[in-house]
Order: sequence, then C-alpha cells, then structure tokens
Amino acid sequence: MDLFEYQAKQLFAAHGVPVGLGETADTPEQARAAAERIGGVVVVKAQVKVGGRGKAGGVKLAKTPAEAEEAARAILGMDIKGHTVHRVLVDPGAQIENEYYFSFLLDRSNRTFLAMASAEGGMEIEELAVERPEALARVPIDAIAGVDKAKATEILTQANFPAEVIDSTADTVVKLWETFVAQDATLVEINPLARVASGEVLALDGKVSLDDNADFRQAGNADLEDTAAADPLEAKAKEKGLNYVKLDGEVGIIGNGAGLVMSTLDVVAYAGESHGGVKPANFLDIGGGASAEVMANGLEIILGDQAVRSVFVNVFGGITACDAVANGIVAALGMLGSSATKPLVVRLDGNNVEEGRRILTEAAHPLVTLADTMDDGAEKAAELANSAK
Repeated sequence: MDLFEYQAKQLFAAHGVPVGLGETADTPEQARAAAERIGGVVVVKAQVKVGGRGKAGGVKLAKTPAEAEEAARAILGMDIKGHTVHRVLVDPGAQIENEYYFSFLLDRSNRTFLAMASAEGGMEIEELAVERPEALARVPIDAIAGVDKAKATEILTQANFPAEVIDSTADTVVKLWETFVAQDATLVEINPLARVASGEVLALDGKVSLDDNADFRQAGNADLEDTAAADPLEAKAKEKGLNYVKLDGEVGIIGNGAGLVMSTLDVVAYAGESHGGVKPANFLDIGGGASAEVMANGLEIILGDQAVRSVFVNVFGGITACDAVANGIVAALGMLGSSATKPLVVRLDGNNVEEGRRILTEAAHPLVTLADTMDDGAEKAAELANSAK
C-alpha cells in the first residue's frame, strides 16, 4: 500500500524523523485557514500517489492565506497522470540551502535491503540514476545487523554528503531505518532531505510503501487506506478475500495461482491483437480452493465490470481437482442466475481433468465454451469480446 505524502511524513514524525509537517485541506477555504494558522510563506501540494506533481502544476508557493486559497482552488480537482487531486497539504515554507536524497527499500532482485543516497536531491531520482549513476550510492543492508549510526555515517560518506551535515543526518537515517522496520515498509524515501537556513536537515517530502502481507501485525494500516479513491471492484474483491487488480481491457480473467494468471494475461493480450486489440480486463487469482462460493465471488466481481465482454477461466487442477472446479463453475452460475450474462471460456487441465470437462459438457450451460488449451481459450475469449463490441 502506497501512502500519501502527508501520511508518510506523519509516520516519519512518529519515529523521530525531523519533518516539515503542515496541515491537510479538502477545500480552498480549509487551505486558507491552515495557512493562517501556520503563518508566513506556505507550500500547497497536491496529495496524489504519483511523482511529477511539481511539473504538472500540483505544487504552488503561497505568500499569504489568500494565495494559499487560490492555489488550492487551482490544484483541487486537477488530474495528475490519471490521479484526481482530492486533498492538498499546506506545508510551512522553508528556506532551502541544499537538497539531498535518501531511501531504504526492498531489493527484490538481490534478496536484500538497500540504502540509496545522493548529495543531489530534489530531482526525480530515476533521472539521476540514468543520467549520472555515479552520483547515487547504493549500499546493501544486512537485515540482521540493520543500520546504526556507524553504518548510517558510512552510507552518507559514500554518497558524498557534506561533512558538516553527516553527523546530524546520520541520526535521521537511523530513525528512518527504524521507521522502515517498525512499519513493515518496502520503501521509505525522502526527496528532498533538505538543509534549511537554520542548519537543520528536514524531510520536506516523503514517500512510503507498506507491505500488505504484514497487515495482520500492523493494525493501524487499515486507517491509512484511501478508501474513497479505491476502485469499487477492487474494494469488493478485497472484502471477499480475492486477489484482484482492475485493468483496462475487455476480457475478464480468472485463474488459480499468480504465475498462471500472469501467463494468461500475456496470452490473452497476444490473442487480442488479432481481434480488435482487446486486452485483459483484470488480474484475478482465486487460489487453490476453487469452491463454488469462491468461483461465484470471482465471477460476480468480473461480471460487475461494465468493460468486460467475455470471461476466460483458466484453471490447472492440483490440490483442488478439475472436477471440483467444474462443479464450482456450474454451482456459481446457478447462484448468479440472470446476473450472469457474458460468455465464459473455460480451460481445465491437470488433476482429474476428464471428469471436470465431462461435468461442464453435461451441464451444457449456454454461456460456457470449453477450450482444450490455454492458447485456444485465449483466442476464443478474445474473439467473443471483440464480437460483443
């Protein structure tokens, strides 16, 4: 789960990371009131979970409360890379002397944690990594040893931070590591980590990604979710315990196992090139227990997507045999009744596949078409979606 900037900075502050922390506002009037309370120059910043806000006009300086109100009016409702701005953060202004970059993240490719730091912050780190990779230090972190002040000093020195800020910034880095571990994060990032006129080094921005797999021990994570902006189908799927992601396509996908579903997405996308450019409409992994209830829940979610024109059910029978899956599909269609109106292409393989196919054949449901292979199923599902345009 990605957090908004204001949420990230609130977490930082709770763990002792020095931040410039303002107030959020949902209306221009609230922004004005916040600016009056803060006093002096403020920065009005769009709260969206995407970079490039400044370039898009989503960050504005305001010298008076009236200017803060006008800035919020201009930003609220703005579309930034497909994200609509519903809230702004009114932050106290800061006289920045230098900007730095620092982050901890999960390095999946090397199966370790990684510190990334640069004495050149403020710009998009992706650009720096490409244009001047030598300016970005990458330091692996031992999960057992963690980060103490000595390790933090080593990282900052390697990143060419000025000597006069290393000691105080090392304390901040240790606290940032504590935030990373305590919150079960996969990313904590400060850009810019800025030295201001007072000599302090503050986190003027923040980005945090939390590991959803740790929700069972992070009860507070539920309060951080942006339920208002969540896709309603994704929210409904989460309530039913389904692993679902909405995509921009027309062929609904149901599979058991993330690897099989990912492969199905690729095959459907390829088949769609010959059928009007149709694409997968979702990622939906029903897991190993494809019971009637689970299958009905999955079909209900997918059929609730107005963009879906056909559904491809691609299941490999393993622990749950194909006959159980087939019975689940038949029962699910019965449970859904008249709400099931879109064609289903079903490909079964693996444990007890012949019995599974027999059950579906004898059921002879008018919406169901059997496919022998994954390629055949993808081709048929793409054809049906295209013909329904």
